[in-house]
Amino acid sequence: MAIDHAPQRTGRLEVVAGPMFAGKTEELVRRVHRARIARRAVVVVAHELDTRSGPGRVASHSGLEVASATAAAAGEIPALVAPGTELLAVDEAQFFGPELVEVAVGLADAGLVVVVAGLAVTFDGRPFSPLPELMAVAESVTKLTAVCTVCGRDAAYHVRLDDDGAGDALTPVAGHVGGTESYQARCRAHRST
Repeated sequence: MAIDHAPQRTGRLEVVAGPMFAGKTEELVRRVHRARIARRAVVVVAHELDTRSGPGRVASHSGLEVASATAAAAGEIPALVAPGTELLAVDEAQFFGPELVEVAVGLADAGLVVVVAGLAVTFDGRPFSPLPELMAVAESVTKLTAVCTVCGRDAAYHVRLDDDGAGDALTPVAGHVGGTESYQARCRAHRST
């Protein structure tokens, strides 16, 4: 009886979550760079709403970046995964909505390492789907914090500076995709000040 010692591709789901300015994209880019150093085939996907870095790339607030494909919906992601891909990295997961859970789990079940980064909470402190659902079914979860702009403590939240009432907190609004000009990180004590 021959024993097959060839390594099996084992998929897994990894989630990087936290508020704005916590370094989620930076951590995603770090994992992509490490996979490429290991000569793994990688696909990076960003949502079409996030145009802050320009087309075809994902960039952190600190300036780290990587080339990416773009999708408007979670259902488009599997078609972006070329044969032989070993790692799929998805940035700004909250924009893809609840459909991302089924897509990410399906790709992990198919043998890919799927790394998903996104906001765990909305600007008004509510859970931001699909991150809670993804965290529940992931093999590993990295929950990051930012630095509170008021007191310097760990910040698990962020607030919208000019809340003009445009859109629901759970619905992506193109005009509210932004950075330090629109949002600040806050700790529990200062999330409503």
